[in-house]
Amino acid sequence: QVQLVESGGGLVQAGGSLRLSCAASGFTLDYYAVGWFRQAPGKEREGVACISSNGGRTHYADSVKGRITVSKDNAKNTVYLQMNSLKPEDTAVYYCAAQRSAYVCTLYMTPPGVYNTWGQGTQVTVSS
Repeated sequence: QVQLVESGGGLVQAGGSLRLSCAASGFTLDYYAVGWFRQAPGKEREGVACISSNGGRTHYADSVKGRITVSKDNAKNTVYLQMNSLKPEDTAVYYCAAQRSAYVCTLYMTPPGVYNTWGQGTQVTVSS
């Protein structure tokens, strides 16, 4: 069964850190670009970060640049989202998504419609 499973969310105080994981099963991430998205209540899903299939290219939303880092460990078949200096406005459900492509996330942050495999999401809540 092809699936992505996010983990690592939780409740953290402003200024704190969390590391989200996106583990793939049923397929290997070696040839897949991965994007991270988030959706807060009443808001549209927005892109947070993405990483190309070979891990050589990353892109970030302006709102998270300098605070969030995406990385890919093909040996563990997992993508990580390290989030530091968290703010209350980072509160949302975070999703990872994958797309088999050598081109996705090489030139720019790829919109969610490009990805065809999604995780179930993990809640991140940042208290002030």
